Amino acid sequence: MRLLKEVLEKIKPSERERAIVNAVTREIVEIAEEEIEKKDATATPRLVGSIAKDTYLSGDHDVDLFLAFPLEVPLKELKKIGLELGRSIGERLGDYEVAYAEHPYVRALYKGFEVDIVPCYNVKSWKDVKTAVDRSLLHTEWVIKNINGRNDEVRLLKKFLKGINAYGSEVYVRGFSGYLTELLIIKYGSFMSLLENIEFLGKSKILDLEGWLKREPEIAYKTVERERESPLIVIDPVDPRRNVASALSWEKFGVFYFKAREFRESPRIEFFFPSKTKTGNYKALLRKKGTNLVTLLFPKPELVDDILLPQLERSAKGFEKSLRREGFEIFDLNWGYIEKAFIMLEVDRVERTKVLLKPGPEFLGERGLDFYAKNQKVWIRGKRLYSEKIVKESIVDVIEELLAKNQIALGKNLREPIKKVEILLNFVPPELEEEAYLFLSKEKWNIKD
Repeated sequence: MRLLKEVLEKIKPSERERAIVNAVTREIVEIAEEEIEKKDATATPRLVGSIAKDTYLSGDHDVDLFLAFPLEVPLKELKKIGLELGRSIGERLGDYEVAYAEHPYVRALYKGFEVDIVPCYNVKSWKDVKTAVDRSLLHTEWVIKNINGRNDEVRLLKKFLKGINAYGSEVYVRGFSGYLTELLIIKYGSFMSLLENIEFLGKSKILDLEGWLKREPEIAYKTVERERESPLIVIDPVDPRRNVASALSWEKFGVFYFKAREFRESPRIEFFFPSKTKTGNYKALLRKKGTNLVTLLFPKPELVDDILLPQLERSAKGFEKSLRREGFEIFDLNWGYIEKAFIMLEVDRVERTKVLLKPGPEFLGERGLDFYAKNQKVWIRGKRLYSEKIVKESIVDVIEELLAKNQIALGKNLREPIKKVEILLNFVPPELEEEAYLFLSKEKWNIKD
């Protein structure tokens, strides 16, 4: 297909770019080897990820450098020495910082390349795996062995998924990982073949490229049973205990399902390079829809997206649940950050009626007679008169009371910042106007052109 050739010309690294990538990665590995030798460590530097597998897109130059330690090294020692090595390599490369996953690792920047320096075990089999990152060595080896020249097909699939906003296994994306795209191409042979089989993929659901269901049935079937609610179960070719698609949400699989069908019927370059999302006036949209927008703004904690965004999601859902309990209808939620963190709620109304007890005077006397005459419902408790009154209560007051009483489930790192929350009704600051429109119009998630 001519269109796919046109896309490949844009996303496939040129020979000059490849030469630069290869030269820089060689320099990084050599620096790592020198630092390992200086410290007399037993680690071996290994390149993993898309650069090692030659499935990276032009301009995407993330280097994954793993420091592989022998299996007999205790985990505590691996973490300690691995971090020391990472720091010394990072200092040689230039700017670096320590990041945290299952154990600490170093992120560095070298000649425009982002470099992750990660300690792991030098595993040869799934039975050797001790930490989550150990499998990356096996993944790289397996893909290199089985890809059989279909690297460009992987590139097409990655770019397609990026274009439809379904790429990335991070917890705040829940899309297709790079490794999953490689396995799908190895299984189906090409980008177009995968798209032509999307209905079958959705119905069959289970992919087992290494035959684990026959080789290790007890373990593999446990994986299938555990992951039965997932949209796809792709048993890891290097580890029968793992579903490669475990991070994939039904929403992102659904986006891929519909866009694959659309592309088959009407191939367009916009699937790979989408035009800017439609935008408009959020205030006019609110008037048209007859709904209301509640926006909570508060200081953004200094957290990486992998931690911050899931906590914002948890907090948004906490507000939804608590406000529903208070009688408000919540149509949709949105969260994120620009300068400040924000949570947006589309609600049916911003006021509610509330009945309050209205104590009156004793019934004997002029004041009692006056109270009796002015109120519709009156009753006596002891010598005193009582009535009730209906008042309007703002959703702002409701939210503030819920927060004061700690009756909203919040992300643990947001409990302090949200004490400084600013609650806006049907208004957002200029930097959030486009976000508000995309949220209220559903263009942020719309899958149909």
